[in-house]
Amino acid sequence: MRVPLGFLFSIIFLIFAKPQPEWLIIGGIVAIVGVSIRAWSSGHIRKNAELAISGPYAYTRNPLYVGSFVMVVGFCIAASVWWLSVLFAFLFLMIYLPVMKAEVKDLVFLFGEKFAEYAANVPLFFPRLTSWKKSDEKFDFALYLKYREYRAGLGVCFVLGILVLKLFFFR
Repeated sequence: MRVPLGFLFSIIFLIFAKPQPEWLIIGGIVAIVGVSIRAWSSGHIRKNAELAISGPYAYTRNPLYVGSFVMVVGFCIAASVWWLSVLFAFLFLMIYLPVMKAEVKDLVFLFGEKFAEYAANVPLFFPRLTSWKKSDEKFDFALYLKYREYRAGLGVCFVLGILVLKLFFFR
């Protein structure tokens, strides 16, 4: 459901967006922060092989979703239409909260007590202010490429480009 609803929201978003210069700049910066969080996260996760606890995973168990959330908040700011933010928040809660809870079951199965300790110390979504554990593990660019996270960056450029076009040519 995530992908089809994401495309549906994107179409609605692009049709109804009414970008204004100052909000487009602010929203663009916020979207770039969001995609940067996603990029940072992708360089620290080895899906189903190791429990990710380094980098952004030391602050939140779901930094990829946090990054997506921040990215789309940026788009909503850039669009200058308040009700798009309300629609996005509703869709996010309805889609991603159940997904995050379902993923907990998988992680308990895969990592047992190690995950239980992690979950007891690191919040599901809203990040901690301090790192849970210090780690020597560094960002791995090969993982970033493996998970093709650069596509999210291209997506941000595409959406912001369309908003710029709307601003100047489709008022």
